[in-house]
Amino acid sequence: MQNIIVPELGESVVEARVAKWLKKAGDRVAAGDALVELETEKIDLEVSADRAGVLASIAHPEGADVKVGEVLAVLDDTATPHAPAPASTRPHPPAPAPGSTSHPPAPAPGSTSHPPAPAPASTSHPPAPDSTRPHPSAPAEDVRATPTARNVAKAHDVKLEAVPASGPRVTKQDVLRAAAPAGRSDGTPVPSSGVAGAEAPSLRAPSMGAGARTETRERMSKRRATIARRLVEAQRTAAMLTTFNEVDMTAVMALRARRKEAFQKAHGVGLGIASFFVKAAVGALKAFPAINAEIQGDEVVYKHYYDIGMAVGAEGGLVVPVLRDADRMSFAQIELAIRDVAARANNGTLTLEDLKGGTFTITNGGVFGSLMSTPILNPPQVGILGLHKIADRPTVVNGQVVVRPMMYLALSYDHRLVDGREAVQFLVRIKDLIEDPALMVVEG
Repeated sequence: MQNIIVPELGESVVEARVAKWLKKAGDRVAAGDALVELETEKIDLEVSADRAGVLASIAHPEGADVKVGEVLAVLDDTATPHAPAPASTRPHPPAPAPGSTSHPPAPAPGSTSHPPAPAPASTSHPPAPDSTRPHPSAPAEDVRATPTARNVAKAHDVKLEAVPASGPRVTKQDVLRAAAPAGRSDGTPVPSSGVAGAEAPSLRAPSMGAGARTETRERMSKRRATIARRLVEAQRTAAMLTTFNEVDMTAVMALRARRKEAFQKAHGVGLGIASFFVKAAVGALKAFPAINAEIQGDEVVYKHYYDIGMAVGAEGGLVVPVLRDADRMSFAQIELAIRDVAARANNGTLTLEDLKGGTFTITNGGVFGSLMSTPILNPPQVGILGLHKIADRPTVVNGQVVVRPMMYLALSYDHRLVDGREAVQFLVRIKDLIEDPALMVVEG
């Protein structure tokens, strides 16, 4: 017997939720077969069988919260499957009597010698293929999908195996697109709650009658619950303040306009805004090392490496993939890395290693149109830089009022370690580097 246990889930992750059992008790499994999907605060992962056997028992049902090291199931690796009997031991049909032939017996006297008439033409042909029917080689339980996608598909009565995936796995958004009234994957109209006998699934908004007041309730995902807990912890345990500045984006935008075609041709990726801010953040962190440090008990740990977290708003909630040794990366490497982690965040293929650690975080609310915000720290880090929407605004340059593309910057910091003077100077350093990008090259 072998215990299937909750594996190590990565740095600071000690608990997971059983999202879906991929095998049932009594099922035969091969070595490497995925047994169960676990949902953690950061990613979803599968736990596989190390060896072949029979899944003897399941210790925790779907929806249960489990901790690292707990037994999920028991695998009987001594059991053997019920194989069909060998040909030599299978019962043979009775041998024909001597002199008999292998032809079927003649029809009884008086019976017709013609074969039975075929069924009516309407039933003699197989039904027309239906693209939404489950393919025999891809039942719903074998479809690669996130646990959230499975729950939403069940609630919306959508056949998961018929949902086209936008990436390696079917996501919640894929299911919602398939469940839209104009594109139901099963080809049937969405029932209206006003029709007798039609009951809308719990997650579908019912039609609102006069004075109707409705509510829906669903369990918070593991990631969302953890985000909620950690954000409250950050505000409770850190002396968090935010300071602001604004930066003129003229020089960066002019540089991008001049170099975008050559950059795209040389590296296969566009030259974006984020890489400039990653480079500027590294330069400012080198000038103010306390903002790249963390507090451990009564000690300050100064980190002489620069692992920059890039906050990404993924389907299941915010994740922060980390660009390791960002100080050693070129602009092209940063752009390629950001594009890669953003794509994998959206299709659910980030690994725990992608999310581990980080010494400083950058979050860009400007991509959603945010003009100004106060980002919350990502513990145990003591600083986070918020970027915002670039907007044309009047500003004074050399005594003249001109219109320039401006962006507000926000630095939230832990006042236990970082003083206001350092925080303000950090943002000024970011501003200097962005407004004169040549400094990033000259000063390394």
